[in-house]
Amino acid sequence: MTSPTASLPTRRRTAQRLGDRIFSGATLTAGTLILATLAAVAAFLLVQGFPALTANPDEISLFDGGTFWTYVAPLAFGTVWAAFLALLMAVPVSIGIALFISHYAPRRLAQALGYVVDLLAAVPSVVFGLWGANVLAPAIQPIYAWLTANMGWFPLFAPPVSGTGRTMMTAGIVLAVMILPVITALCRELFLQTPVLHEEAALALGATRWEMIRMAVLPFGRSGIISASMLGLGRALGETMAVAMVLSASGGISFKVLTSANPGTIAANIALSFPEAFGLNVDALIATGLLLFAITLIINMIARWIVARRKEFSGAN
Repeated sequence: MTSPTASLPTRRRTAQRLGDRIFSGATLTAGTLILATLAAVAAFLLVQGFPALTANPDEISLFDGGTFWTYVAPLAFGTVWAAFLALLMAVPVSIGIALFISHYAPRRLAQALGYVVDLLAAVPSVVFGLWGANVLAPAIQPIYAWLTANMGWFPLFAPPVSGTGRTMMTAGIVLAVMILPVITALCRELFLQTPVLHEEAALALGATRWEMIRMAVLPFGRSGIISASMLGLGRALGETMAVAMVLSASGGISFKVLTSANPGTIAANIALSFPEAFGLNVDALIATGLLLFAITLIINMIARWIVARRKEFSGAN
């Protein structure tokens, strides 16, 4: 006769298998839901924006007698240019702050500084826009004037200088501040995951703290730094209100960052133009959103390719 306790392992295995099946199904549903949402967004943008791509350009007042591509080209350039400037300024500062928190600062200071950096990510973009337009732009305009007067030979600082400070450089600074906490938080957690044996081995061989970071910490986190940077870049590409409030856009394509003649961005242009748009103009704005979606997707695919190439050298595996 079978003892009642003999079936307990079987029951436990059955309950465990049931829990595994539930968890597996939940994760599969979550992953499928993300893909379905992404496909639904792409389908919406394509269906709603397609009429503007096939219509007569003269019927769309936003184009001002041009075509869709002549209308969207400066916006696409401005979107990528502003995000690139923000990334160029934010990544070195983020890595420096993350290294200071993880390897230099005392424990109490590191905890407080990490909390402040995380809190910065909760500030709404409208607040950043107000700060950039009303505080940063007037304060930094004399510096722009000095750069134009003394370094105007450099193409990026070529005159004429903006009188208000609402330039592409100011928009890049505001975007850099906005993406700074995202990149810093990810890099900080990544640096803290560096194997202690790697760090102790470098120090035991006589390396200084910076040499240890250069030989052990940064190689370990290389792929993660790229991923964090691309995540920040994605936010910078899609930022709307802050750029719309800070940047004085006049159209055209220009690499000058201190003038008042600046290209706009796709997201800011949609926010500013959508309330007064109607008919095919709405479809044209949605088509520009489709282009922004494609730009973001391409950049993320390139980032994943870079991470996959660098992964074998990162030490993470």
